Amino acid sequence: MSVAGSLEVGLIEESFNARYSLWITEALDELPDNFTITDPCLSGHPIVFASRGFLKMTGYSRDEVIGKNGRGFQGPMTNRRSIMEIREAIREERPVQVSLLNYRKSGSPFWILFHMSPVFGKDDGKVIHFVAVQVPISGQRHHRSGFGEDWSDRCETAFGSCRREVSSGSLVRSGRSLQLEWDEKAELENWEHCEASECEKLRAVAAINNVLSVLTHYSELTGRLVCGNRCCSPRTGFLSSSLIISLCRVKQSFVLTDSRLPDMPIVYASDAFLRLTGYMRHEVLGRNCRFLSGADTDSLVLYEIKESIQNERSCTVQILNYRKDESPFWNLLHISPIRNASGKTAYFVGVQMEISCEKVEAKGLRPETRQLSVVAAVRVAVRGSSMAASLP
Repeated sequence: MSVAGSLEVGLIEESFNARYSLWITEALDELPDNFTITDPCLSGHPIVFASRGFLKMTGYSRDEVIGKNGRGFQGPMTNRRSIMEIREAIREERPVQVSLLNYRKSGSPFWILFHMSPVFGKDDGKVIHFVAVQVPISGQRHHRSGFGEDWSDRCETAFGSCRREVSSGSLVRSGRSLQLEWDEKAELENWEHCEASECEKLRAVAAINNVLSVLTHYSELTGRLVCGNRCCSPRTGFLSSSLIISLCRVKQSFVLTDSRLPDMPIVYASDAFLRLTGYMRHEVLGRNCRFLSGADTDSLVLYEIKESIQNERSCTVQILNYRKDESPFWNLLHISPIRNASGKTAYFVGVQMEISCEKVEAKGLRPETRQLSVVAAVRVAVRGSSMAASLP
């Protein structure tokens, strides 16, 4: 397994191990419901747990699902409005219940009642996970009058020949192009929203409560309690799940520190930063960046960094840093203030590049240009998040 692959597995395991006791996965496996658990703090908002019922319903193995984003189960006839409702609920960190057309591994479509709810840290109000329950919708309530009785067979014929496989966080079609046996445009125009019954809606709520009950119980054993309702406002320094998801799209090595907190602790660290330094995320968050310094780090460079932060201005330096295994590396470090929508400095972003790697890179953007692109992306994410938070 590659270093990147090992890191990804470690981060997914940490998603549970850092919050719940060791028996959490066994307890969740005993639940009969179809559900997944995702972590918005990890790059791509991946699935970190999938129930046996969910795997049986979709035809995937657990290895094919873990680490992938839930959008991979959507397809060409999935309602875009329903997807936007889910995204909006994630941004606002609230529950949502919608009817959704998903696709099995075989390619065949099926309707579900999708009920998603956030899981909050009881002590800090931070979103830890999202639980998504999927209840199959029975009956043919999504058909308009005039559809033939062989609709299910035609769906199976059209979509079943096109196998769907998990790849790079989404499910992609392989083999020959999808050939519909009917006029696709006409069918899509007649495709009606599928409404779940009251019984199915109650089943979804009961399933969510079952999962939350297990998560709450096993968090009590570690003393890091979770709950289904936000018990307190998120503390300063904790990022919203929507901001974290936006930051996860930036693939270069960087950290975000909160200038409003004592000692300016790290509140976000990218996966690339973790790969560069060898640390796990929980070993980084809450610490000042000086832990990367060591015996041979130039104190004059550290002073230059301190001066630029105090004056709220950008700087670029070459500094000798140390990984977790204590091996040194030369770091081309760019630091820049990040202001919120009101124009006040809320964070500092530090973008790291190992100089030895950049010297042998013959093509592509200059290191300084790449660093500035990271700063720009982070600035857009922070301002967008702060503007959204100010809306009524």
